[in-house]
Amino acid sequence: MATDRAAAGITAGQAMTAPVVAVGPDATVAQIAETITSARISAVPVVDDAGTVLGLVSELDLLTRTGRTARDVMTTEVISVTSDTDIEQVRRILVGSQIRRVPVLSAGRLVGILSRRDLVGRMMEWACGVCGEAVRGPHPPLVCPKCGGGEDRFALQEQPPGP
Repeated sequence: MATDRAAAGITAGQAMTAPVVAVGPDATVAQIAETITSARISAVPVVDDAGTVLGLVSELDLLTRTGRTARDVMTTEVISVTSDTDIEQVRRILVGSQIRRVPVLSAGRLVGILSRRDLVGRMMEWACGVCGEAVRGPHPPLVCPKCGGGEDRFALQEQPPGP
């Protein structure tokens, strides 16, 4: 797939979701299940007191592994990126490794998470009905960066099929 010209130069730090819902290594499986369900997410990073990622607990981990705490059921081989990683590189990691999300680190500490959903949301393009300015993202901007028009002036544009 060709690199999306509109996404060129965007970093993981600019596209990530933050703050991150995370748990400690001693969180119980019941607490993790409640956190995942109530936050409407599919996994949580497991971090120590310093914010270092120790692992990740996904819905699949909860359904397939036995244990009482995050430490018992977490996946410890976690692929992560730094906040300055280009999102095209993140896309290649997610697709190539067949994973759904990567923790985003800065100075070794968790600062965000970047998922397939975050990248798919960036594929949406909104056009200002006044000046035609195109903006990518999951939601229309509050103000047009070109003409200053309001959010109500933006319409979702149909994207052509293919890369």
